[in-house]
Amino acid sequence: MFGFGSKKPKTSQPQELNTEFLLSAIVDGVVLVGEDNAIHLFSPAASSISGWAAQEAIGLDFRSVLVITDEHGQPYPPELHPFAQALRTHSTVKNSRGLLSTKGGKLVPISLIVSPVIEDVNKMATGVLGVLRDITSEKLEENRRSEFVSTASHEMRTPIAAIEGYLALVLNPKVATVDNRGRNLLEKAHTATKHLSQLFVDLLTSAKAEDGRLASYPKIIELGEILEQIADAAHFTAQKKGLELKYVLSAGTDVRGGKIVRPLFYVYVDPNRIREVLQNLVDNALKYTAEGTVTVALTGDSSVTQVQIKDTGIGIPEEDLPHLFQKFYRVDNSMTRSVGGTGLGLFISKRVIELYNGRIWVESQDNKGSTFFINLPRLTTEQALQMQKTEASTLSPLGNP
Repeated sequence: MFGFGSKKPKTSQPQELNTEFLLSAIVDGVVLVGEDNAIHLFSPAASSISGWAAQEAIGLDFRSVLVITDEHGQPYPPELHPFAQALRTHSTVKNSRGLLSTKGGKLVPISLIVSPVIEDVNKMATGVLGVLRDITSEKLEENRRSEFVSTASHEMRTPIAAIEGYLALVLNPKVATVDNRGRNLLEKAHTATKHLSQLFVDLLTSAKAEDGRLASYPKIIELGEILEQIADAAHFTAQKKGLELKYVLSAGTDVRGGKIVRPLFYVYVDPNRIREVLQNLVDNALKYTAEGTVTVALTGDSSVTQVQIKDTGIGIPEEDLPHLFQKFYRVDNSMTRSVGGTGLGLFISKRVIELYNGRIWVESQDNKGSTFFINLPRLTTEQALQMQKTEASTLSPLGNP
């Protein structure tokens, strides 16, 4: 099924570079899984990381050897296992948030990239190749940095909250009498203090997102419900600015019995986290659009749910696009300076989406508007109902649905 032959080296080479020799020299684990879900190749590094010897692992179902859990130690649902996703979608899946449960039961933080293997004459994928890396040392270093940021942020939030409270009291006409000039200065100080307080909140969130401490409690949700609620709530802000806000559903809308039945887009995410991300993107679109339209769209296919948030705003210069999701990065122009912000919203959004094996990106042209895209793995109605049933059974005190 899989051919791993290599070309003969030049005569000056001291050793024939065969597959076994090359794999033994790679520090990352390499695992080959076929369309039959069986492991066909298991490198020495994969054995070292997982605790499974190659002769034991080869031939077994990948799910019995490569048990991936979330940060709470809960195994990924079968449909959302990175290898299962890559086999189903025939596309590359990346995950650096999971933990590998070794044969001995130890949880090892890993970075995993699973890509389709194209071998047959019809250019069809005949399996997937996974590369896994033990990132324990990187996680420890991240934890040290994040611990410093968290401690500093906590310590500074207390006096800032006190200052904000005192300013609010002084601005209350029932508590103090302030002339117009003094009130104007105090209001500016109060606004700056609230901005600083939000910065500390964002710093804490970004630190937790970096080292895997960001609280996440995923469950099956229908994304259309949340997105529709966000779009409805944003109409008031749009109207105040004289903007049109549209909510567009997939063109695949079905009509049954004279009624429009919208497609259901089930995903496995933390509803609070995904709501924060979507709300942030819609708020940004409204903030950076002076006139025109903001369109919130939901679409997808059998394996992907896609959210699109499009605006007719100021757009993003091409040179800024590669850096947009970096921490503290902000596009420097007159509008961004007047609107303000911490430069952490998109960084946090990217980390949250990646928690659920999703992808976020932007397409934009300067002065011509922007479109932000979010792709999340889509579950069929049958998969969603089965997972909900399993979830309910697990939560039941008697172990019954």
